[in-house]
Amino acid sequence: MSHGHELETSGRLYGLMAEFDSPSTLVDATHQAYERGHRKMDAYAPFPIEELAEALGAHHSRLPLLVLIGGFVGCFAGFGLQYWVNVIEYPLNIAGRPFNSWPMFIPVTFEMTILFAALTAVFGMFALCGLPTPYHPVFNNPRFSAASKDRYFLCIEAEDGEFDRSETRDFLASLGPTEVTEVDH
Repeated sequence: MSHGHELETSGRLYGLMAEFDSPSTLVDATHQAYERGHRKMDAYAPFPIEELAEALGAHHSRLPLLVLIGGFVGCFAGFGLQYWVNVIEYPLNIAGRPFNSWPMFIPVTFEMTILFAALTAVFGMFALCGLPTPYHPVFNNPRFSAASKDRYFLCIEAEDGEFDRSETRDFLASLGPTEVTEVDH
């Protein structure tokens, strides 16, 4: 009977969260967790910490590639629309110029490239960051409100490949936090 309860509880578990007093201990703990093989984790601090992104292993973003692809789509869409209108659908012979007068197409093509790249950057950032997220499970921890004031948190998610409830709890406790708590969904 207790085995079924354990499965039920583990299905609701989001992860384990350790609370630290200083940014240096948070960064050290994050480095150690990454070296141990944890990849599904996040760290929370009241201000940006440069070393923290590196410690979390967040080196590469797909956003620049998405913006480049969005720019190319805009470029081809802008040029293609003008080509279709001026050469195929509604050709007008004005002053003997050719129908495919590409120098005339450059301003609109450039503007469409910039427009599509900018829109891809905005919506791509939202999609890659998982926004909008009006609710996150870490808000279930009552002490987490101090993350915007003077506390530093490291949360290892239950979906992590190296996650084991008791081993991960022992590992986090060995890093010297003030407290290790479970975070429910």
